[in-house]
Amino acid sequence: MIVGIDLAGSEKRPTGFCALNGMSSECCVLYTDKEIIENIERTKPKIVAIDAPLALPKGRKSLEERCDIHLRKCDRQLLDMKIKVFPITLGPMRMLTKRGIKLRRILERKGFKVIEVYPGAAQDIWKIPRKQEGLEKLRRGLMKLGVEGDINKKDITGDELDAITSALVGRAYLHGKHMAIGDPEEILMILPKP
Repeated sequence: MIVGIDLAGSEKRPTGFCALNGMSSECCVLYTDKEIIENIERTKPKIVAIDAPLALPKGRKSLEERCDIHLRKCDRQLLDMKIKVFPITLGPMRMLTKRGIKLRRILERKGFKVIEVYPGAAQDIWKIPRKQEGLEKLRRGLMKLGVEGDINKKDITGDELDAITSALVGRAYLHGKHMAIGDPEEILMILPKP
């Protein structure tokens, strides 16, 4: 069992959650950290793959600190790969980063293996459309990769589709079909191998 999470920056916004068993997806939308943690504890996954920045750049002590360090090594490597990323210090990304770091710490204290993933980059690598190009196109792309189960829900959300993508990256990680980019002193971002 692998859990993929498309984390929202605020508990007021929907977070996509996917429990992937083999290639069968169970998805839902959650809001609070408590709901996310309870669902992870109930699922007991081998890995939790979270779409959110889970660490600060080296040399930056906090998000509140005023300095010129805005990108981590993994972010710069994505830019080199021509994959768009937002600096973690940019407006809404600050909230997402704070929440991601907090959730990672809680889950690791509870004994879960947590990895940072980026569904948009994975979708680019797998050559399937991102949700901005249309939910149905992304859904069909994920189905071509072999995903079954809740992916067939008529009302599946973009957050759930990105959570499925995150879980698939977690699956690639468990099977050694991944690449890790970044600096281990910051965090390694996990991407699927092309």
